[in-house]
Amino acid sequence: MELSEIKRNIDAYKDNLNQIRGSLDLENKETNIQEYEEMMTEPNFWDDQNRAQDIIDKNNALKSMVNGYYELEETVEDMSATVELLQEEFDEDMKQELENNVIEFKSEIDHFELQLLLDGPYDANNAILELHPGAGGTESQDWVSMLLRMYQRYCEQSGFKVETVDYLPGDEAGVKSVTLLIKGHNAYGYLKAEKGVHRLVRISPFDSSGRRHTSFASCDVIPDFDNDEIEIEINSDDITVDTFRASGAGGQHINKTESAIRITHHPTGIVVNNQNERSQIKNREAAMKMLKSKLYQLKLEEQEREMAEIRGEQKEIGWGSQIRSYVFHPYSMVKDHRTNEETGKVDAVMDGDIGPFIEAYLRHQMDK
Repeated sequence: MELSEIKRNIDAYKDNLNQIRGSLDLENKETNIQEYEEMMTEPNFWDDQNRAQDIIDKNNALKSMVNGYYELEETVEDMSATVELLQEEFDEDMKQELENNVIEFKSEIDHFELQLLLDGPYDANNAILELHPGAGGTESQDWVSMLLRMYQRYCEQSGFKVETVDYLPGDEAGVKSVTLLIKGHNAYGYLKAEKGVHRLVRISPFDSSGRRHTSFASCDVIPDFDNDEIEIEINSDDITVDTFRASGAGGQHINKTESAIRITHHPTGIVVNNQNERSQIKNREAAMKMLKSKLYQLKLEEQEREMAEIRGEQKEIGWGSQIRSYVFHPYSMVKDHRTNEETGKVDAVMDGDIGPFIEAYLRHQMDK
């Protein structure tokens, strides 16, 4: 790369950062950071631990975005200064290092821009992720366990905290159903890309004849709404509350008392389970909160459908369509059918490397 081309790339990065700065409203974000940090010094700050943690999380998210922008700006200025040095006195090694930095910087600014795409009203929320097998018994239940591991790895790599809210093991192998609460800034914003049906094609380890099988599993993702975000009233006559003994993966954390809670909402058919807490009262509170989140999400989707009908659009709502295929045999490929993003690195994907698919989905949504 010629020095003149390097300079053009750096100038383009400067223009890009100026556009980003205009949309970031840095001054307002810095004011919010100052307000949050003043709250954190108040003597009664930790009286309400949930509120305190919420303020800390919001403050950290704002600081990460503001500091991230200034770091990018500083990097561009450093690269620009290096160009000036090279124009005065050329050095091949310095020029090669600068060229590498310019190339690498593109991925850094792309990643920062991706975070800015998460500007939906609930993108910053925690996420509730559920996995259920399709028809096929053990085959599909094993596929759910593979997806569960994939999402756990992805969350671990992304710095999200994962809590298993409900877990029902398969009869012979795998998982019949699992519900995860995924905590972290923008957890829902990223994981909403995973909502839909996931298809697996492989040589079955459960088939003695070594035949190829196709399995399906569904992934549902909703925001974990705060109580003050939800305006949902639940009539006690509309629900049935059942208790049962909690059981964790691999037979761990089995309670001797019936502390786990199942709530069925009859008008919608929604069923929620919670066995994450030790007491029945806390499990009931958590299950009711999850039910409210599901009902609120249902309300939002109904509003989206109504707006789509008004606009004359055919928008796909729900999780009844195949969004991605994972092919292990006769070749190796994972392909997202919404964006056409694909890779032959199946093992890496199953180890949690789903970032490229999520990024492609977010950019695809922005371009619509």
